Amino acid sequence: MTSTTRTSPPKRAKRKNVRFTEAQKAAEGEGPVNKHWRTYFLQELAATSNVTASAKKAGVSASRAYKTRREHEDFALAWRTALYEGYEHLEMEVLASLRGHDPDRKLDIANAIRLLGAHRETIAAERARREGQDEAAVFAALDRKLATIRSRLAKAESQHDS
Repeated sequence: MTSTTRTSPPKRAKRKNVRFTEAQKAAEGEGPVNKHWRTYFLQELAATSNVTASAKKAGVSASRAYKTRREHEDFALAWRTALYEGYEHLEMEVLASLRGHDPDRKLDIANAIRLLGAHRETIAAERARREGQDEAAVFAALDRKLATIRSRLAKAESQHDS
């Protein structure tokens, strides 16, 4: 008869709650944190779609914002909503620029269209979630909108060259 020895699984190290001192926060470019930083961050993110600028405006580091997004689903949802709003603003700016709304406003339309195309899936998923639509229908609508913007851009460039 053979005996088997049981080995217990290795013990896991306990995770410590890490507290940062004000000096450590300042070293990372983050001073005392306003309790409403998330609101300020999300407002700026909707306006600019720029995480670094939004974190700076809110008085926190970008890494804190990303960490909060990873750890708090409600903040992650609000983040996606703010970006969606930012993409809608960008679409409107591109359309207004193509229609000659504000000739003094400088907008890199080609890069704006690239950005909208690159985030097509994010926009489609958020629109589908908000409107309870099928994602394929939203993708089709986005493709039509991008095609319209591209054709207007080509038409505006051909008129400009003439």
